[in-house]
Amino acid sequence: MEKRWVVKKSGDTEQVNSLASALGVEKSIANLLVQRGVTDADLAKAFFHPELNMLHDPFLMKDMDIAISRIETAIANSEKILVYGDYDVDGTTAVALVLSFFKKTYPALDYYIPDRYSEGYGISIKSIDFASENNFKLIIALDCGIKAIEQVAYAKSKGIDFIICDHHRPSAELPAAIAILDPKQNDCTYPFNELSGCGVGFKLIQAYSQKHNIPFENIMQYLDLVAISIASDIVEITGENRILAYYGLKQINTAPRPGIEAILFHCGMKRKTVFNTDDFIFNKELNINDLVFMIGPRLNASGRIEHGKSTVELLLCEDSECAAVMSDSINLNNTERRTFDTSITQQALEMIWADKKMMKAKTTVVFNPEWHKGVVGIVASRLTDSFYRPTIVLTQSNGLISGSARSVKDFDIYDAIDACRDLLEHFGGHKYAAGLSMKAENLELFKQRFEEVVSSTINEDSLVPEIAIDTVLNLSDITPKFFTVLKQFAPFGPGNMSPIFLTKGVVDKGFARLVGENHLKLCVTHPASTNNYFAGIAFQQAKHLPFVNRRKPFDICYHVEENEWNGSVYLQLNVKDIKIT
Repeated sequence: MEKRWVVKKSGDTEQVNSLASALGVEKSIANLLVQRGVTDADLAKAFFHPELNMLHDPFLMKDMDIAISRIETAIANSEKILVYGDYDVDGTTAVALVLSFFKKTYPALDYYIPDRYSEGYGISIKSIDFASENNFKLIIALDCGIKAIEQVAYAKSKGIDFIICDHHRPSAELPAAIAILDPKQNDCTYPFNELSGCGVGFKLIQAYSQKHNIPFENIMQYLDLVAISIASDIVEITGENRILAYYGLKQINTAPRPGIEAILFHCGMKRKTVFNTDDFIFNKELNINDLVFMIGPRLNASGRIEHGKSTVELLLCEDSECAAVMSDSINLNNTERRTFDTSITQQALEMIWADKKMMKAKTTVVFNPEWHKGVVGIVASRLTDSFYRPTIVLTQSNGLISGSARSVKDFDIYDAIDACRDLLEHFGGHKYAAGLSMKAENLELFKQRFEEVVSSTINEDSLVPEIAIDTVLNLSDITPKFFTVLKQFAPFGPGNMSPIFLTKGVVDKGFARLVGENHLKLCVTHPASTNNYFAGIAFQQAKHLPFVNRRKPFDICYHVEENEWNGSVYLQLNVKDIKIT
C-alpha cells in the first residue's frame, strides 16, 4: 500500500539555534527537541533526565482524598476489600500493583478478574454477587467502571461501596461510586490526563503512601507494572507517563520481578552476571518496544485463551519456581493465541476480498459467530494495517454480537461508535480503540450507520497510511555523537515516537540483496560523498530490489538504530519506506 510522506514543520529557528548552542548539540538534535516542546535548556534537562520528584501530587486528582479516606475507614473497621480489574494487561497489572501494595499491611483483601467469555468487559453482576456472598464491603475497580452505572447501583443496594480508578472516557452520567478517579472527567483538574489504568492505580497507592509517611522508595518496585501497562495500552509517553515509563524500564532491566523474568526467558532474554559483582543484567537492554511485543502479548494471552487470573498470579509470584510454572502455561496460551489470530485474520481477509461493496467502503465491519472472542482485537489491528480504514471485528458471545474496533491516524472511532449508540447494548474505549456489543437484529443497520458516519466525517488523507518524518538529514550528519544524544530521547512511544529521518538521492553501493522472505538488505551512500555509507534493512520491501540494483538515486525514510552482528555493534538504518525519484 502506497504511503504518504509528511515532513513535520521545523521548530522555530531562533529557539533551535539557541538550544543547540546552550546544549552543545547539532541543530538537527535541537530541532527534534523543539518539535517536542522542549524549547530551553531547563526543559531539555527534564526531558533527558526525568526525576521522580517531577510526578504530580496525587491529591490533585478529583476524589483522591475521598478514596483514601474510604480505604482508611475500611482498614480501621476490618472490612474486606475486593480489588477488581479488567482481564487485559492494563487491568491485570493494576490489580497486581494495588493488591500487593495493600497486602503488605492489610490481609483482608482479595482480587477478582472477570471471565472474558461469561462476564465480558467491565464490572459484572456476577462479581458483585460474589462480593456480597463473601462479605466484601469495598470494591476498588481498576481500568474499568466508568460506565458501570447499573452495576454500581446494584452493589450499593447490597451495601457495597465502589472506588473507581479508570482512564477511559466517561459519559455524561457517572456511576454513584464513593469516589471516581479518572483524569478524563471534565471537572477533574489533574495536570495529566493520559495515565494508563495501572497508572491511576499507582497514583492511588502514591496518595496513600504520601498520607501515611511511607517513603516513595517503597513503591518504586511497582513501576515495572506501570511501564508494562503504559507500553501495552499504547498511551502517550509524554509528561508523567514518560517519567513512570523511564523508571519502570530501569526496574525491569535491573531488578525484574520473578514473573517478568520468567516471561522474558521465553523470549530468549537471559541474565548474566556483571563482571566481578553480584549484579545481573540482561543480554540486551529492554525498551518500550520489547514490552509491547514480548511481554504484553504473553500477559494478555491468558485472558484471551483461558482466564486473566493466571496473569495476576504470575505477577504476584515471589520465587522463580512458581514463576517458571506459571509462565510456561501462559506461553502456551500465547502460542494458541497466535494460531487463532493467524487463522481468523486469513478468514476475514478472504471475506473482504470476496465482497466488492466492502472493498470500496471506507470502513471494515466483519462478523463470524465462530470466531474466538479473545483475538478479535488483534485481528482488527491486522485488518486496519491491511486496508487502513476504521475497522470492527465481531463475533457472538453470551447471546450478543460483540467485538473490538480499531482506528486510523487522526480519526476518533469512539465518537463514530457513539453516534450509533442507540443500536448498541454496551460500548467504551478510546479515540483509536474501542469495544462494543449489540443484539443480532441490529447488526446490518449498525454496519450501514457506521459506514455513513465515518464516510461523512473522515478526512480522505486519514485513509492513506502516513509516515510522519521529523526532519531531512544528510548521511554525514549521522555520527556516533549524534546517535548517543538520540538514544537519550527514549523511552519512545505515542507523543514521543522514535524519530524518522528523510534522506534524498541515496544510491546502493552494489550490495543490495534479499534476506528472509521479503526483506531488502542495503548499503547506501550519497553519490557525491562515498565516504559516508550505512547498512540498511527495509522490511517487507523486496519489490524495490530491481530498481535499487540499477544504482540509480532513490529517497529513503528511516530510523537510526544499533545492530549487533558477530560481536560487532554498528549503526544501521531501519528503512520504513523507499520512493523512487
